Amino acid sequence: MDERLFLQSLARGLQVLEAFEGVAQPLSLGGLAAATGLDKSATQRIAHTLLALGYLERDPGGQGLVPGKRLLDRAFDMLRLNPLVQRATPVLQELRRTVQERVDLSLPDDTQIIYAVRLQSRRDTLSATLVGRRMPAFATSGGRAMLAAMPEAEAEDILARSDRRPLTPATITDLPGLRGKLAEARRDGFSMALEESLRDEVVLAAAVLDAQGRPVGAVHVAGSLAEWDAQRFRRRIGPLAMQAARALGGFA
Repeated sequence: MDERLFLQSLARGLQVLEAFEGVAQPLSLGGLAAATGLDKSATQRIAHTLLALGYLERDPGGQGLVPGKRLLDRAFDMLRLNPLVQRATPVLQELRRTVQERVDLSLPDDTQIIYAVRLQSRRDTLSATLVGRRMPAFATSGGRAMLAAMPEAEAEDILARSDRRPLTPATITDLPGLRGKLAEARRDGFSMALEESLRDEVVLAAAVLDAQGRPVGAVHVAGSLAEWDAQRFRRRIGPLAMQAARALGGFA
């Protein structure tokens, strides 16, 4: 990156928007300043500008500020212009009709994945239906499917830099265990996770590869352990997830 071209004022504005990641309630100006490390005067000016443009809104309950609806416009622009998302939607819809379970498409972002398409099942929670959710790659079937498709040195670097805190008691966090899961994914062509990000959930994913063989996304299928045992899920869903991933792959 050419530091001469870096616009610090724009970066500070984005810091204010990013302060809402993971919070459970609106933020006051003081809360925004504390979350971003900016002084209160700069925070006030940035927040006022973002309010005027619609990227922040006042909480109807009077508790502070929340992200504005204009952010959804930019998310829509990203999704409609992403070639993989364009290609994926009909393929994922057909997979959803076949398996009658939740089907997702995730995209890689360094040590994390981000969900870009989510087709619901009949029992999903709110967080499992929203696009834009980030998850650590090491703890997700899609993340591990993509890691397994990378050169080993690159995958090792991502694992080493990951915040490997467990999401559930079943989350695999140790490097030897994760290396074993990547080896399984390379052998099988897909990765499975049992209750590692959500209790009572089994998820299987296959990586989508571009024309150079690089992972650019992953197709996930999620089911309930109340309805599936792991081996039956593997036998039924594995070939279908790989078929969908192959149908999406191969583009430049």
